[in-house]
Amino acid sequence: MKLAEKQTLKTSRFTMELFLDRFNKRVRVDDYRGNIDAIIAEVNQMFKESEFTKVIFHAKPEHWKQLLAYGFELEAIFKGYNNGTDQYTMAFYHTNDRRTSEDWIKENNILTDIYRKDREIKTKEIPNHYSFRRAMEHDAEKLALLYRTVFKVYPTPMHEPEYVKKVMKAGAIFYLVECKGKIVSAASADVNYTYNNAELTDCATLAEHRKFGLMKQLLIELEGELRKEQIFCAFSIARSLSFGMNLAFHQLNYEYTGRLRKNCYIYDKIEDMNVWVKDLSKW
Repeated sequence: MKLAEKQTLKTSRFTMELFLDRFNKRVRVDDYRGNIDAIIAEVNQMFKESEFTKVIFHAKPEHWKQLLAYGFELEAIFKGYNNGTDQYTMAFYHTNDRRTSEDWIKENNILTDIYRKDREIKTKEIPNHYSFRRAMEHDAEKLALLYRTVFKVYPTPMHEPEYVKKVMKAGAIFYLVECKGKIVSAASADVNYTYNNAELTDCATLAEHRKFGLMKQLLIELEGELRKEQIFCAFSIARSLSFGMNLAFHQLNYEYTGRLRKNCYIYDKIEDMNVWVKDLSKW
């Protein structure tokens, strides 16, 4: 059985694209059209007959309130996600344990502390022995090693070189930092050319290299690549408990637009994730 797979369901009343994520025990409705009531009924039936504990529904602006009537909750808004139109991310939970976040108040306090910080972009002077460049397929082995080193658990198999190559071939843009021939930091932009948006993700820096602001500069480089591609909706889903990553997005003028409760396994457990969105055409 595959840990993750895409499915397309078609009936006389609707069509929808699903992502079945068994590793993170969640179902995600990525796209749909047709009768919304029939779609929700189908998802609920699938949900009851599976091991999944969370449904994520990427709803259009005209449907998110309708999902509220079925017990879904609004968790985040991805502004400009669908070729300039907002996407409303709704969630439905099967267990109290999946719905309950033990760190919610702590994460609120982290956001409060971040908002007190100066939003002006301040990049540190990076020593000359660090070099930035766009990653190529031949970097896959070293990139996989970086992700294995930084994350005990990760929601996608980035620790496997073949998977890294696969996402590169699918259009993801990776940027990396080298120090003495070793990759010490990296991030990617997962580009969706259908809806013209990009997720800034796979952010990782070795602990001993985190004091120079490498990640912030990597994100700036990726934004430049996206503008060249005429991709203006950039977003990221950051660990809610990570002060540094959330601060970086805040200072780079991303807007916090919600939190995905117990969204995925990352670092060493299942965690809440903050959503940050930026319109690159304005910056």
